[in-house]
Amino acid sequence: MPAYAVIGGQWGDEGKGKIIDYLARKASVVARYSGGNNAGHTVINDQGKFAFHLVPCGIAWENVMNVIGNGVVVDPNILIDEITKIKKANLPGKILISNKSHVVMPYHIELDQLEERSRGNTSIGTTGRGIGPAYVDKVARSGIRMDELLYPLKLQEKLSEIIEVKNNIIQKIYNGNPVSLENTVNSIFRWNNFLSPYIDEINHLFEKTLNQDKNIILEGAQGSLLDIDHGTYPYVTSSNSTIGGAITGLGIPPKKITRNIGIYKAYCTRVGSGAFPTEIKGKIGEKIRQQAGEFGTTTGRGRRIGWFDSVAAKFSSNINGFNSIVITRLDTLDSWKEIKICTKYELDGKIIENFPVDHEKLSQCKPIYETLEGWNSSTFGISEYSKLPLKAKKYLSFIEKKLNIPINLISTGPKREEIIAIKDPIP
Repeated sequence: MPAYAVIGGQWGDEGKGKIIDYLARKASVVARYSGGNNAGHTVINDQGKFAFHLVPCGIAWENVMNVIGNGVVVDPNILIDEITKIKKANLPGKILISNKSHVVMPYHIELDQLEERSRGNTSIGTTGRGIGPAYVDKVARSGIRMDELLYPLKLQEKLSEIIEVKNNIIQKIYNGNPVSLENTVNSIFRWNNFLSPYIDEINHLFEKTLNQDKNIILEGAQGSLLDIDHGTYPYVTSSNSTIGGAITGLGIPPKKITRNIGIYKAYCTRVGSGAFPTEIKGKIGEKIRQQAGEFGTTTGRGRRIGWFDSVAAKFSSNINGFNSIVITRLDTLDSWKEIKICTKYELDGKIIENFPVDHEKLSQCKPIYETLEGWNSSTFGISEYSKLPLKAKKYLSFIEKKLNIPINLISTGPKREEIIAIKDPIP
């Protein structure tokens, strides 16, 4: 069997966690390929409600191996806390951490927060969890990988020089408090003691799984429009959240990925700074935010709210090669009298249909909408397409035609079973 990529088609928070949990019933492996604990996936199933930041969302299924890939940067403290909660909840899935994943160190977190603070009004909205600085060290070839935690005495020698350099930056450039070498070394031994049984190579697992005709789900984090290369730079994340990140972040051959599943919320949201053409501002946006509970799983920050943007959606579909779509949070629109969909932009007096990744241009784009009637009736918890209101079907059909990709799943609530399966993306 092939691999199936599950990727956010907007600015993140599309509901990937629920969808991956639902699809994982047909998988042997669920593998996270990018980001760090700056991501948050919420899962509600028979075992309870869970917020996962590093562990993949197949953890609630027995006999599913949940892999943290080499493209992920791992904060060991967060991971240990997450695994402890998973054990306490008796979730049956297994966990494997790539020995090539990079470690988020205490000095990364300190630097992240100091750098963001120093930007003042030009801050980019980082979560302050050390993700960006960890990726910087990875690219600079001065990072620490998970396999080094297996040899704490050797790593202790290496840390002395690294922390001296980092503290010089923290103190002399940002006037911050130095990171303690002693505390960091103590953490290294604690991490070694807890995480060593989970750290190993991952590529042989993928090869074996694919050769045995078993399914692998590739779990994306954040959304395509936050991709470091293809997103709305500089207001992006520090890794590749698109399909390219799945290939390099796990070592899965492209020919093995036969279905790219795009997750789109029935409207748009964005956290932090950056251009957002369809943003609904003021009291209406705030009302929707409160009603829909649009607050970040990781940060708790309120999400900005906007109408569905088909221009941005088509762009993310094209760069990922989506051949299957999932629409989430349809029930949020139940009481909206009218629903707008952005189909084009106006830029410098001209009508454009292509998404300008150039942030300056995008910030000047004015959305051009088509307006559909709302259905003013509940879709919450519906699990059969035939039971949807006619106007809800028209809304979904409009999106499907605009993107020219079939909608296979529709989420009508937060729980696993609150979903309409028109056609299961994984046969």
